[in-house]
Parts: sequence; C-alpha cells; structure tokens
Amino acid sequence: MNRLIVLAGPTGTGKSDAALDIAELLDGEIVNADSMQLYRGMDIGTAKLPPDARRGIPHHLLDVLDISRRASVAAYQQQARQHVEDILARGRTPLLVGGSGLYIRAVVDRIDFPGTDPLVRAELEAELADVGTAPLFERLTRLDPAAAAAIEPANGRRLVRALEVMRVTGQPFTATLPISGPPLYDALLVCLDRPSQVLDERLDRRVTLMVGAGWLDEVRTLDAAGLRHGVTASRALGYPQMLAVLDGEVDLATAMAETTRLTRRFVRRQRSWFGRDHRMHRLDGGLPQLAAAVAGLAGLSG
Repeated sequence: MNRLIVLAGPTGTGKSDAALDIAELLDGEIVNADSMQLYRGMDIGTAKLPPDARRGIPHHLLDVLDISRRASVAAYQQQARQHVEDILARGRTPLLVGGSGLYIRAVVDRIDFPGTDPLVRAELEAELADVGTAPLFERLTRLDPAAAAAIEPANGRRLVRALEVMRVTGQPFTATLPISGPPLYDALLVCLDRPSQVLDERLDRRVTLMVGAGWLDEVRTLDAAGLRHGVTASRALGYPQMLAVLDGEVDLATAMAETTRLTRRFVRRQRSWFGRDHRMHRLDGGLPQLAAAVAGLAGLSG
C-alpha cells in the first residue's frame, strides 16, 4: 500500500532532483512544500523546476498564487491534504517536497491553526511599521526562543503572526505546533542535507546560475506586476536584493553576495527546525542510489 513520503531539508540540498528520481521509481506525484514556489512568475529565484525538466511527473501547488496575495499556511494545509488524499486514492505515491518546515508540519501533523484577532494583528502591524522588526524579534526571542530560531529576524509578517498567536492563545507559538504522535497518512519523513562546506559551495553556484539564467529580468517583470506590494512574495530570499539592484542602490555583485549570506543563514534556521523532529530519517543529498534508499525506508519498491 502506498504512503506519503516527505522530502524535506535545507535549501540547495538537491530535493527537487531527488524527488524526480523517487517519483519515477515509485509511480509518484509531487506536491510542492516551498512557500515561495506557490507564486506565479517567481521561477528562477525560487529554483522552481521548469515544466520541461519535470520528466512528465505531475507537480501540484506550483504557480497557484498571484504575487499580490498573502500566503496562508491554513489554506495551504487544506489544499495540500486534498492533493495527497487524491494521489493516494489513485494508487500512486504522493511526495511532499520542500524546505518550508511549517508547511510540511501543517500537512503531516494534527494541527489546527489559531484564528486571527484583527485588533491584535492591527496593533502589531502598526508597531512593526513604526519601529521595524528588531524589537518584535527581540520580544519573540525572550518569550519563545524556539519560534525565534525558526523565523528570519527580518520577516515581519511571520513575527507578527507568532506574537499574535501568543496573545490570542496565551501560549508560546511553538506550543500550538507540537511534535507528537505518528504523522498522518503513515508518512515517511526524510530530511536531506549536505556537509556544510559542500552546501556552501552549492549555494554560491546556485546564486551565480540564477543570475546567469535571467533572475534580474524576472524580478524586473515581477516588479512591474506589483512585487513590492506583495506582503509575502516581496520577502522571498534574494528578491529584495535584486530590487535594490534595479533601484541603483547596490551593484549586482553586492546583491549576489548578500543573497548568498542570507541563504546560508536561512539554511541554519531550516536545520534547526528540521533537527527538532525526531521522526525525520536523515540522508545525505549526494548519496548514490538515494531514490532506492528512500524506497527502502518506505517499505516500497519500484
């Protein structure tokens, strides 16, 4: 009987290519779990596989949001579970693939996301606009260090949400996201990683290749379509740096170096997030016959 396979891990570890190999071996379909790959037009900078590189394997939840829309993990949870259940019902293997830890947890764990309180949200957003992210991040670090470790200090939207949940529930944000019990769908959870030096080199090449593939032109097109006004999309790694190049504030080399630095910092946070989940099977993304190893862990065969 088929089961859900989760392929998680830090940025740049080779999840997309590994997922294709696993899907080919196990008659699978891929469900995206990268929050920024939900957006139409954000292709190069999010390392989204182009259609002609997907080997004919169905991919779900790519290009489903306009860049002006705010991403919602609660909405994603519902949509992703529908895809997983549909794939299972058709006798195929669903592969949930990405590096957005909260999105993965939303699918595989019994999590009911707290609602919003418009007054609390408005108060926190006003504070964010007035003083910036630093005081909010300092407060979250003091009240819920585990949540702070998983959120970028400059990500005002997620800081506001974490602090809002704490105000609404009276609990730490991470208390609303417990890791307990078996995952839904009898899921196999796999975390890919690479040795730090290897991954750093891959990230350096990744940014260079993205720029060579036309990333700056992509950002120029998205800017004309309203990228700066997208609450979620505008904060994707590297996109603010490319916008700064277009604005003449920095040169391209500086923007590329800053993007690489921020990506490495993001990788550390991803490792911290996935490292807390004891259910994850940890594999080197460069392992020969990786697809067969995952199939073996899942108790499935091609």
